[in-house]
Amino acid sequence: MKCILSLITAFGLLLQGFAQQPTRPKKVILMIGDGMGIAQITAAMARYTGRNAFERFKVVGLSKTSSADDYVTDSGAGATVFSIGKKTFNGAIGVDKDSMPSENLFEKMKKVQRATGVVVTSSITHATPASFYAHVPSRKSAFQIARFLLNDQCDIAIGGGARFFFDPRYTADFQRQLQKKGYTTLLDSTATFTYQTSPKLIYTLAGDGMPTMQEGRGDFLTKASLNAMELLNKNQLGYLLMIEGSQIDWGGHDMDFEYMKLELQDFNETINAVLDRAEKEGDILVVVTADHETGGLSLNENAENRSTFKPSYSYSHHTGVMVPVYAYGPGASEFGGTYENTEIFFKLKNLLQLP
Repeated sequence: MKCILSLITAFGLLLQGFAQQPTRPKKVILMIGDGMGIAQITAAMARYTGRNAFERFKVVGLSKTSSADDYVTDSGAGATVFSIGKKTFNGAIGVDKDSMPSENLFEKMKKVQRATGVVVTSSITHATPASFYAHVPSRKSAFQIARFLLNDQCDIAIGGGARFFFDPRYTADFQRQLQKKGYTTLLDSTATFTYQTSPKLIYTLAGDGMPTMQEGRGDFLTKASLNAMELLNKNQLGYLLMIEGSQIDWGGHDMDFEYMKLELQDFNETINAVLDRAEKEGDILVVVTADHETGGLSLNENAENRSTFKPSYSYSHHTGVMVPVYAYGPGASEFGGTYENTEIFFKLKNLLQLP
């Protein structure tokens, strides 16, 4: 009898554990490896001695990346589609194919009083982060993009881009305007990250893009991402944070394998840190994907050492191949399969129950 009661108690506790697992996320972290295709992941992780973050995911999908006007997307259209759920033309930021502003995920989050943020290794006005808080027809309008931060749609922005906050065309003090909106503004080019405590923060550490890993950037992306998670976590209703490994793409454009590899390995370590936090908190959905592949990377036979490969780039620009989607946490099962990149927007919108 005692044995039966013990079994019943154990079964009840097991059911209680299952019941406590949320089916929807309270927080979402969308991690974008710009230019990161399957070949890039395979190559960068092949001889990596650290933990392979991509192997921690149980749900994997494939995203089709074409834009509205080109089979091969650029980063503006490639990130805008995640933000507004519509295919648009290459170079667009937060606008549809007719150049009309379309409500993005950050704006939807603000309608329900939740927090938002971006952490990147590019300028915070670059194509991918800009697509989440700005609406302009051209990604080249960096000074104009920066001023969209006055709309209060993005609580945390950490990366490079200090020079875009000092626009000689405007007589008003842009930094003072941001501070009046409640932001703490740290607009410098020191490249040395320090822990911050303000829940509204514009923090630049470089004039434009951050230094490369080869130049000694170190663990900036991991530290800044974890700090951003802590700051956004002050909002009891939840948050949406976009983290970008921006320079994986730049290594591809340069057809520089070592550059790309070190940037992706850095992104891998940030994913590991985010997953560790997600495992502890239990209410975070982590989605890792790319806007497109860059460079047409292939891993060819190495006759001199058959245990490794020879990386070869076919092109110094983007390609139109599908990219992987990895998901962990509440709602992760929604991201398996093969689908258009527009679906990522709708999956996130539905899981977050946004208007």
